[in-house]
Amino acid sequence: MHVSHVWTHTPRGLLCLVPSLSVGDSGSVPGGGLAPAGAALASEIVGGRPAQPHAWPFMASLQRRGGHFCGGTLIAPNFVMSAAHCVDGLNFRSVVVVLGAHDLGAREPTRQSFTVQRVFENGFNPIRLVNDIVLLQLNGSATINANVQVARLPAQNQGVGSGVQCLAMGWGQLGTTRPPPRILQELNVTVVTTLCRRSNVCTLVPRRQAGICFGDSGGPLVCNGLIQGIDSFIRGSCGSGFFPDAFAPVAQFVDWINSIIRRPLALPPARPGQQDPEPGAAHTPPTPHRPHPTQ
Repeated sequence: MHVSHVWTHTPRGLLCLVPSLSVGDSGSVPGGGLAPAGAALASEIVGGRPAQPHAWPFMASLQRRGGHFCGGTLIAPNFVMSAAHCVDGLNFRSVVVVLGAHDLGAREPTRQSFTVQRVFENGFNPIRLVNDIVLLQLNGSATINANVQVARLPAQNQGVGSGVQCLAMGWGQLGTTRPPPRILQELNVTVVTTLCRRSNVCTLVPRRQAGICFGDSGGPLVCNGLIQGIDSFIRGSCGSGFFPDAFAPVAQFVDWINSIIRRPLALPPARPGQQDPEPGAAHTPPTPHRPHPTQ
């Protein structure tokens, strides 16, 4: 299902929205509301640390013209999961998915690169920033080894509770005015429900200013060895220490994910401009429409 695109004239991953938002007495945000005021598409790791080489072998780098623009997670040998806003409005055939990377500035023999054959989304709404999940079918199957592995997903609706310790990761900028790192970064975060919509998993770094920010959406939130979230958006400043970071809740989509990745591999790729009639089916994104955001 296609919905209108709402963009600012900023690079991908820097979209800012300024709709209003009502917050309940408990501080939680109703799942049906608009995106939080000042929401921005999430992405860099602020206050984190370099990951050990290939410690997270399911991590993917989405690239265009040789440059990283979003993260992703290998969930089957031929499927990568990312944030829908990463490819919304893009010609997906321009995207290269790189697996087995650690240092994006080095020539690494561990890497495997693929193009995208099909794109599957599930009702992404760029205004409310809900259903921010996309599955990218690769043009081949990854060779599974020590450096490239498939991530584990939770069971349907078996999400993560408040107070659970998790890891966020990505190649995004280390600060709003700093360049992106070459080395994959990781950050310990805690799941919270305060100031969080029911349609998201939210995290905070207690007692210090750290978190995700602009530039590297789509990366995974890892909780107890399972992928429980996809980097989606932030509010306020990067790593504010007050507003939690928001992730798409993977556990709410597992049945849909399995229905896609377990389909017969013989399905022909969608032709440019063609959209399958069933909900959540693959399609070629239309030409981007980029007006100023709705106020």
